[in-house]
Amino acid sequence: CSCSPNGVLIEYEDMFPFKGELEILRSPYAYSEEDIERIQQLAEQHKLEVVPLVQTFGHVEFILKHQKYQHLREVERFPNSFNPHIPDTLALLKSILSQVIEKHRRSTWIHIGADEVFHLGEGMDSKNWMSHNKGDVGTMYLKHIKEVLGFLTAQYWGLRVLMWDDMLRKISVGALRGEGTGTAAVAPVLLGTVALVACACPAAVPFLTKYVESGFEAVWFASAFKGTTGPAQAWTPLSYHLKNHLSWLKVMQAVPRLAPLRLQGVVLTGWQRYDHYSVLCELLPVSIPSLAICLQTLVNGEPPALLACVQLEQSTCEGRGAFPGVEIYHMVEQVNGHLKESILKALEEESAIKGWFSPYHRKRQFGNPQSWTPALPSRLHEDWESFVRDLRAQLERIYFPDTVEEWMEENINPYLDQLRDLVRDYRGLRPPRLPLPPGWALGATVVCVCW
Repeated sequence: CSCSPNGVLIEYEDMFPFKGELEILRSPYAYSEEDIERIQQLAEQHKLEVVPLVQTFGHVEFILKHQKYQHLREVERFPNSFNPHIPDTLALLKSILSQVIEKHRRSTWIHIGADEVFHLGEGMDSKNWMSHNKGDVGTMYLKHIKEVLGFLTAQYWGLRVLMWDDMLRKISVGALRGEGTGTAAVAPVLLGTVALVACACPAAVPFLTKYVESGFEAVWFASAFKGTTGPAQAWTPLSYHLKNHLSWLKVMQAVPRLAPLRLQGVVLTGWQRYDHYSVLCELLPVSIPSLAICLQTLVNGEPPALLACVQLEQSTCEGRGAFPGVEIYHMVEQVNGHLKESILKALEEESAIKGWFSPYHRKRQFGNPQSWTPALPSRLHEDWESFVRDLRAQLERIYFPDTVEEWMEENINPYLDQLRDLVRDYRGLRPPRLPLPPGWALGATVVCVCW
């Protein structure tokens, strides 16, 4: 495979500057309309097209969390997925799609998401629909997708559509062809960020064959350069993502045998959250070396030779590289490699602290500092506090305050707070005095042996 990067896929979610009745969907830190225009201008300068992604079925927590739209939930308790049987659902989607497309007039593509429609078929309306129409979850899913595609085709002639393929995999060829889903109007994007690392080509070919038989004319593949190895992953495993892309290269080699199906493109996904409620995974600056490796692998058809500075197994880059956010990259590297380890070592392996300033002592504010003051990790605490101040300053140059706070809470505070608490308890310690706390025995056990 040989390809060149020519687009940027952006899932805005609540960061889009919705207006009018949709304004409730906006994050307090949402991009302005000027920001959206500036993003597209920068993309255009670098010969890139911005492709907006609007979720139209599942992963709509940012919409259905609001009381105003709770009646559109498939299952009342969960904000994941739309109820496709309520007319207001499609009306709302039309409004959302229209506002996003209106601000992306340069774009010739749109992605409608439609993956992981959790709990579809569990709502009472869906159960009634399946009973009355002798249908199943698959045909119900296709009916909604057909309505979304119908709107886009009618209102925005020539706009090409992408959608994730995971829900399509569960639907028979007969249903895909019989429902008239509009296979010519949409290209499925195969999600294979995890399974294909182990299974490579054989895992994808059955799905590709199915899409040929179903009448799809083109497919896309979706790899990942970050975000797929854990919802709270802080450091990007380079070797894992390189193997993922090498697996995709094997799959690409199989596509010509599946004519007339053609491979139209590859999306290198970079997840930031697993869903609206999950924590942040790897920050983008941390993942730029992975993006470079993976992109070059796809462009050249083999791992890049230019990455002599990269230690794949350690997932690190040597030297002081020059890419946006490199300061954050190296500082997060220090956090990932040393923060937890150094603090736990100071707290759990220092016998003077364990013996004379234990949780028991600290809870009762009782102890003799003479016994363990030399072992107190004051310097360690000062060094990490200074480091964290610098890291926060770097993060604040790029991220909004809520993102900085969240990342600190998840990756710094669970460990540094333990050190902070130890120093705080030391400073609040009262001088040793009698009487001792109740039940405290002073002295030594003497064993006498007589003969």
